[in-house]
Amino acid sequence: MTKAWWKESVVYQIYPRSFKDSNNDGLGDIPGVIEKLDYIKSLGIDVIWLCPVYKSPNDDNGYDIADYRNIMEEFGTMSDFDELLSGIHVRGMKLVMDLVVNHSSDEHQWFEESRKSKNNPYRDYYIWKPGVNGGPPNDWQGFFGGSTWEYDQQTEEYYLHMFTVKQPDLNWENPKVRKEVQDVVRYWFEKGVDGFRMDVISLISKRPEYANMMAKRFDEVVEKQFANGPRVHEFLQELNKEVLSQYDIMTVGEGPGITLDHGLDYVGEDRNELNMVFHFDHMFMNMGDGGRFDPLPIDFQEFKDVFTRWDEKLKGKGWGSIFLGNHDFPRMVSRFATDGNYREKASKLLATLLMSLRGTPYVYQGDEIGMTNIAFDDPNDYKDVETLNFFKELKAKGKDPKDYLDKVHNIGRDNARTPMQWTDKQNAGFSEADPWIKVNSNYPDINVEDQERNTESILNFYRRMIQFRKDNPTLVYGDYESIRNDHKQIYAYRRWDVENEFLVVLNFSGQEVDFDPIITGLELLIYNYTDATEDLLMRPWEAKVFRVND
Repeated sequence: MTKAWWKESVVYQIYPRSFKDSNNDGLGDIPGVIEKLDYIKSLGIDVIWLCPVYKSPNDDNGYDIADYRNIMEEFGTMSDFDELLSGIHVRGMKLVMDLVVNHSSDEHQWFEESRKSKNNPYRDYYIWKPGVNGGPPNDWQGFFGGSTWEYDQQTEEYYLHMFTVKQPDLNWENPKVRKEVQDVVRYWFEKGVDGFRMDVISLISKRPEYANMMAKRFDEVVEKQFANGPRVHEFLQELNKEVLSQYDIMTVGEGPGITLDHGLDYVGEDRNELNMVFHFDHMFMNMGDGGRFDPLPIDFQEFKDVFTRWDEKLKGKGWGSIFLGNHDFPRMVSRFATDGNYREKASKLLATLLMSLRGTPYVYQGDEIGMTNIAFDDPNDYKDVETLNFFKELKAKGKDPKDYLDKVHNIGRDNARTPMQWTDKQNAGFSEADPWIKVNSNYPDINVEDQERNTESILNFYRRMIQFRKDNPTLVYGDYESIRNDHKQIYAYRRWDVENEFLVVLNFSGQEVDFDPIITGLELLIYNYTDATEDLLMRPWEAKVFRVND
């Protein structure tokens, strides 16, 4: 296994709109991130992943980019960005940005030109098709609901948009588009940026037949029809050859539709494409036939199996990413554990999991203090375009969105987008103005300031667990084996190499469980109960990491 800095790094994801507001306009901004760099460094973080801060009309909170080389005024200026990048580097950290090139904004100059006429030089920068039988070219439904096709009166054709109507898909078949992307990537690398998280990169190659949807389940359509297109690897290898391989950077591709069958095609060390991907086997596992807003209970056995299968697939051949949440999913403690009486223990247990599996771990802002899901009573308090489209579809069917709020509370994207909870003061110390989205009402009990003072807080546990990972490369590169994998409450596994062996035991339940791993010589090193003992009578949501001594 080749060693690399990005394999040994811990990544902290920032959703800038919700992180810290420096000028009290209710929106987080780049100077707000600068203000908190010492805090991020204190966690033991190596890499900051910054969600989009490019110029954008904000139809999808910055994932609709109008200018890839400029900063959105709401977030600050390019000089603010330069100061941020310098501040990150001075502290020995690195910066990874979002690369959103499956689509642009419809307000990007390329698209404004493209829609003018069928013979415009930019026409083929996007995907245009004539209608069929007086309707769209096919029956494709988008990620945010509704048709993926929008009719444009000007040229009497439809353009493709896999996401919102203001996010037209770029045509990667056009070599000029690929050259534009390469130039954008090179521009930021020359500025000193250390890598990219590539948004929905698995979708950039479209299947030329544009056939009707071949399945009812949306996740199946994504995997077999929208993702992993015939030229995706050619495109990524070209990008790697022309730009990525010229710099010491890291890449992680967001991979809807990337399954075990496809994983190594993207990240195999002999493939010259990406360093790692975010697969979604565990993130989509509780979405029913109706997609996001048709949630199912979490299958704990499947949850464990996902990590085990991916580790086996990538072992010695590629590298993985370990994450349980981000800006597109519910808070991890609310989703995969409990945000009730055992929230603190459960948050520490999930931190233990993140930092002890093989792969690069990602921490989403606020998870290090155990932030939880939000439950707004009024549908009007929600801001996410996917949720708002869901409400719109309900109304069109004569249904009241209020009757479906439990589904949004369970799995909506705004769960992760409420402002970061810094203090117990006004608006959780995020801003003196009313924030763009309401603060979670539990901020007086869950905030950074309180947890800084408490040595046994979730925050300080994260610091210890991250440091423990750094002190023990076995947890980065060592082998992995699940122990008694069929256990109904316990997730236990060994990590070992020639230097060390560790046993991780996690009780994913609210019950006391007597667990026998049939391993002796155990020395307790990390635990989430202050009065932990070396026995394996595991209390609710208890986590223990042992060294195995021969």
